[in-house]
Amino acid sequence: MPQRPIREVVKRQKIVTTAATTTVLEAARMMKKAEVGAVMVVKADGKLAGIFTERDALFRLIAEGRDPAHTRLADVMTAQPQTISPDKPFHHALMMMFENGFRHVPVVEKGRPIGMVSARDALGPELAELESEVQRRQRIGEILG
Repeated sequence: MPQRPIREVVKRQKIVTTAATTTVLEAARMMKKAEVGAVMVVKADGKLAGIFTERDALFRLIAEGRDPAHTRLADVMTAQPQTISPDKPFHHALMMMFENGFRHVPVVEKGRPIGMVSARDALGPELAELESEVQRRQRIGEILG
């Protein structure tokens, strides 16, 4: 798999962050404006506290009948999400997403978010190679039973 560093994937991103006190409605509007599927939630010191995704909105808000105008991100975000270093190869993030069933991974340096990688980023050169790696692992699993 390519060894393209995550730093290269996120270098042109404008990151979207907000406080845990932000309402889901406000966060959804931020996400729509930035055309992203997740927002990173930060503490007052700028360090990552959590992540709020489209999936969180669906499962933790809509399915639970909560009001987006009055629900704070602190109540529905994924707190302390798994993160990745910007110097790791991009395929590490892809495998993390595949193995854990999520689509967004905050890229953090010294505790502060500097970007976000998503499954959408795999539509570049890594997609075909990730598929090949997944198939290889499945074949190994079948052999080992």
